Order: sequence, then C-alpha cells, then structure tokens
Amino acid sequence: MLRKVSYLGFTWLLFFSFFFILMLQITLRYIPYHTDVAFLQIKQTEVSSIKPYLGIFYVHVYTAIFALLAGFTQFNNRILSKYKKLHRIAGYLYFIAVVFFAAPSGIFIGYYANGGLYAQISFILLGILWLYFTIKAINAIKKGNIKKHQAFMLRSFALAFSAITLRLWKVILVYLFQPAPMDVYQIIAWLGWIPNLLLIEWYIKKIK
Repeated sequence: MLRKVSYLGFTWLLFFSFFFILMLQITLRYIPYHTDVAFLQIKQTEVSSIKPYLGIFYVHVYTAIFALLAGFTQFNNRILSKYKKLHRIAGYLYFIAVVFFAAPSGIFIGYYANGGLYAQISFILLGILWLYFTIKAINAIKKGNIKKHQAFMLRSFALAFSAITLRLWKVILVYLFQPAPMDVYQIIAWLGWIPNLLLIEWYIKKIK
C-alpha cells in the first residue's frame, strides 16, 4: 500500500506545495496578533461579543497550517521508507495538533460560521469527523493495523485539505456565478470537504 500511495507522485507534490504556500500566506496575515485582519474583518460581532472567540480562532489558524504540513509528510514515500522515525514524530505531532487544537477549535468556530444553520452544521460535522478519523488512525497503528491506519490517515488528511479546497471552490463559484456572499458560504461549507472525502474513499477502495 505504501507503494500505491506513492502514485500520487510529483503532480500531487506540486499541487500541494502551490496551495500550501497560498495557505501560509493567508496564515501570515494573522501575525502579529490582530483583531481585525483578513477574515476577522467580517467577524467583528463575534470578536467583540464572544470573549473566547478570538483566542480560539487563532489557535485554529496556527495549528491547522501545521497540521497540513505534518500530514503531508505522512504520504511522502521517501519519508515512509527511509525516515521512519521522522514519520512517527510527524504523525504524533499531527495527532496532537488536530485532536487537541485544530479540530476542537474548528468545531467551536463552526458554530459561529457565516451562512446560517446549513453552513454551521457542515463545519461542525467536518470538525467532528476530522477528530474521529485522526483518533481512529492512531488507535489502528497502536494495534499494528497498518492498512487501517493508512486508510484513516488518508481520510483525516482529506478533511485537513478542506482548508485549501474550500478556498479554491470559493474562487471558482464567485468567478463563474457571482452568488450572494451568504450563498457562497452555504455552498462551500459542504463543497470544501465532501468531494475530498468521496475522492479519498474511492482511492482507498482502489488501492486495497
């Protein structure tokens, strides 16, 4: 299965690297700590009225970008085969980042998502599944079940990657259809992660 995962290859590396750099640029906008930069400009109601919102938002922003980078090392064939210790360390760091920080903070932020109830349900469900898949992946490797571990890590990272695909879908929808802002949030809330999960489920079945 490790060899099959490597079939993602050079194209995947270029694709991920390009969008990771874009995500890093977005994250750097929040350094130093500000209350009214980028996305926070349209969340001033939450920032001013919900005391923990700003702190939890920054926890999510800072740890989610790290989870993306650490997660990517889990599917690099060279690291998997030649640097197994690095793979384990990066895997546990990914686990800590997702389970204790990025996913719980994402669930909290999702409760206050733009787009109303439909968007809120989507982002909360995304956070819960991300948490669940990551825990299942770690439990599987502790039991020595490598195939199950890899399958759940693929699912987990597919959801982590929604940080990128959500923004990609937003650009596409706005460019093609110019929908109302709240309509955009309701649509990309689901498009950002469901196609990722469906695609990875197809891939997992293909490489079995």
